[in-house]
Amino acid sequence: MPSGGFDALTETDLRQAGSLKWTAFPNVIGAFVAEMDFGVAPAVKDAVGAALDQGLTGYLPDHLSDALAAATASWYADHYGWTVDAAQVKHVPDVIAAFEYAIEQYTAPGAAVIVPTPAYMPFLMVPPLHGRRVIEVPSIEQNGRWVIDHDAVTAAFADGGELLVLCNPHNPLGTVATREELVRVSDTVAAAGGRVFADEIHAPIVYAPARHIPYASLSDVAAAHTLTATSASKAWNLAGLKCAQIIISNDADADLWEREGMWAGHGTSTIGAISNIAAYTNGGAWLDDVVSYLDGNRRLLADLVAAHLPGVRVTMPEGSYIALLDFRSTGLTGDLGAWFRDHAGVAMTDGAACGEAAVGFTRFVFAMPRPLVEEAVLRIARALEQRAL
Repeated sequence: MPSGGFDALTETDLRQAGSLKWTAFPNVIGAFVAEMDFGVAPAVKDAVGAALDQGLTGYLPDHLSDALAAATASWYADHYGWTVDAAQVKHVPDVIAAFEYAIEQYTAPGAAVIVPTPAYMPFLMVPPLHGRRVIEVPSIEQNGRWVIDHDAVTAAFADGGELLVLCNPHNPLGTVATREELVRVSDTVAAAGGRVFADEIHAPIVYAPARHIPYASLSDVAAAHTLTATSASKAWNLAGLKCAQIIISNDADADLWEREGMWAGHGTSTIGAISNIAAYTNGGAWLDDVVSYLDGNRRLLADLVAAHLPGVRVTMPEGSYIALLDFRSTGLTGDLGAWFRDHAGVAMTDGAACGEAAVGFTRFVFAMPRPLVEEAVLRIARALEQRAL
């Protein structure tokens, strides 16, 4: 890390580091993929280095699998107040592998997966690959926050939906659900006799006064219909190391995993497990610094949008390092991701990839040095001004 901290990282530094975010599009600011630009926590770097020195690069051994389960359970107990037995924690290569397991085990062929939108793109792409329909349920805005439309979710269950995707903290809306909001989800799902896939991968990145509440921790009812997925990958920037966790919260699902779960966990990286263990056990101080910096970034992004992008809206994220920019008032149509890459030199995800509800939006990842957040918004502003001439 440069002596000046995260602000001192330059575009040249980031391109030389070689991440997807900074090499996919030459000479373009990368804000399209959920990677951070802040290096590696010292605890993770030390643990991975020690593993390489030791030659610990084969298949995942039982002792590391057990240590990963214990570290995950401790993190959840210490930070969210949910006490789970380490035996309830299983490993998978990533959250999408957990999602695929949930689809195959908890829905019938031809059934539907209910996805509140805007959504993380694979939640819309993966179910059809498994012979399931997707029912998009557009979120509704209430008091400046995006929340689930429960009437629409109820209708989706009646239309053949069997599994609700609950992404909390939400990607890309940034909403961190309150206890009351989660209880209403539980009531809706229980009344329909449905299941929940709870994606909590962004849980370590929450800004005060919001607080992450694990959905399955609400009650025995919620625990009985939920499969929870999480990972250290987003909060500690470890996505390439292929390790995530499933938390099982009822006996029936535990028995099912014993029969069917072995293949779902196959391919979990040994180095990934080592890095997740280090993050959960010794990476808290580094994460605190990163979350504080990201808190400043989200506020800066909102101020810059208000100052330089008239008519464009952004909802302040309560969690994650992802924001949606609403360009509908500009009259831009088509692939906004491509338009801003070509005309502004800023790579964002076209909102349409996040569902019909996000047409006219872009998904902006603000986990970058603040000077680059500012430069990105100014480039967008210049492109819109040129278009208006």
